[in-house]
Amino acid sequence: MKAIVISAHGGPEVLTVTDLPDPVPAAGEVLIRVKAFGLNHAEAYMRSGAWGQVAAVPGIECAGLVEADPSGRLPAGTKVVAILGGMGRTRNGSYAELVTVPSANVVAVNARLPWADLAAVPEVYATAYSALHGNLALRPGETLLVRGATSSLGQAAVNLAVQHGAGVLATTRHPAHVPLLKELGASDVLIDDGHLAAEVGRRGAVVDALLDIVGNTVLRDSLAAVGPRGRVCQVGFLGGFAPVADFDPIADLPSGVQLSFFGSAFVLGTPAFPLADVPLDAIYARVEAGALRARPTRIFRFGEIVEAHRVMEAGRALGKMVVVLD
Repeated sequence: MKAIVISAHGGPEVLTVTDLPDPVPAAGEVLIRVKAFGLNHAEAYMRSGAWGQVAAVPGIECAGLVEADPSGRLPAGTKVVAILGGMGRTRNGSYAELVTVPSANVVAVNARLPWADLAAVPEVYATAYSALHGNLALRPGETLLVRGATSSLGQAAVNLAVQHGAGVLATTRHPAHVPLLKELGASDVLIDDGHLAAEVGRRGAVVDALLDIVGNTVLRDSLAAVGPRGRVCQVGFLGGFAPVADFDPIADLPSGVQLSFFGSAFVLGTPAFPLADVPLDAIYARVEAGALRARPTRIFRFGEIVEAHRVMEAGRALGKMVVVLD
């Protein structure tokens, strides 16, 4: 099979197309013929070496057809999406024509969307849904602040929160991106200069819940931006991996404010966080109906993976990018 491998830790240019033996599914695994896969910042972290030693083939999600399922649960030819399960991290991932995935991380889908559209949904929508409903317990009528909203995960969170009946404040560093977030349904957009708490206070807004995709670099400010008994969930590290220096819960964590973390790459599909908890079929139905804007912003071919990673790292995607296989 053709596969894209990390030839050495480094920039996008280390991604190389090569031939590898076809994988064989073990008990408890499903072999998938990949038709398309989404691009995620996690794959750039793995490629660069930021996450240490990882599998040779990156890729944490895909859409495709079942080639073989030793258990018989999924007949050959079944349309599926697969998310995580160690893909790209502890086992070869989805940047390939074929991939084996733990059965618990494979979901049959009924949507009639094109392969590129199917691949644009699984990781960001499963993560956003899990964080909004599991960690933040977001309720209709509450105000949610999405920090890092122009990312594909941020846009998914805005979409889902608006559909859920929450009021959404979204952030971006670039004023030119304000119209995009307004079109997604954000009631207001804040320009993030690293000091959102002060801006929220000036506007007199009360933030019930905050989804932080920027991460450690703004954690203290995010905690200060929510109202009394507000909830903060960190789901990303767009601002970098450096730890929060000298974090002191007594000084930095306001009384009554709840802080949680959702690391989808490590838990989605496990018994504690089953994919069955994520209504992917309902999400796809809303995408088909046009109620959720989840179509990819850019589509690449398999051999264009280096350029795709360059665009992703430069922050020029403004949404979800995918790669389709011929």
